Amino acid sequence: MKFKFYKLILCLFLLCSFSCEGKKLETKDLLLTNSEGTRITINTELAKTEAEQSYGFMNRKNIPEGTGMLFIFTEDKIASFWMKNTPTPLSIAYIDYSGRIKDIFDMTPFSLSPVVSTGYVRYALEVPQGWFSKVGITVGDYLDLTKLKD
Repeated sequence: MKFKFYKLILCLFLLCSFSCEGKKLETKDLLLTNSEGTRITINTELAKTEAEQSYGFMNRKNIPEGTGMLFIFTEDKIASFWMKNTPTPLSIAYIDYSGRIKDIFDMTPFSLSPVVSTGYVRYALEVPQGWFSKVGITVGDYLDLTKLKD
């Protein structure tokens, strides 16, 4: 009897962990525009639900250059992220309702310290650490939101 109980618990645990980690998010190629008018394409995974946003890039060891995850909030808010169970160094851009980048911060793997937006934002874009500076994206630049309305 005890063996069946433990077997059931193990199966439930495995099912739950695979259902969260293995889920494929919708992806879209989005455009960022810097102050010089240069447009940069980024392939983004879209984290729309609370569950998708809670999991984010957790446990991912490889996030290719030119890719990221866009967190889409249902309303403007002061956003806060941490790096729990996230082994890859990331940069995060907090973006307002119009697509304007308000903040860019680097985040340390596994850190439980919150990285908080300095104002109300509607989106957050996580990318491999240093990617924004590498492609010339800074605070004040824009994310084109038109493809999100499709």
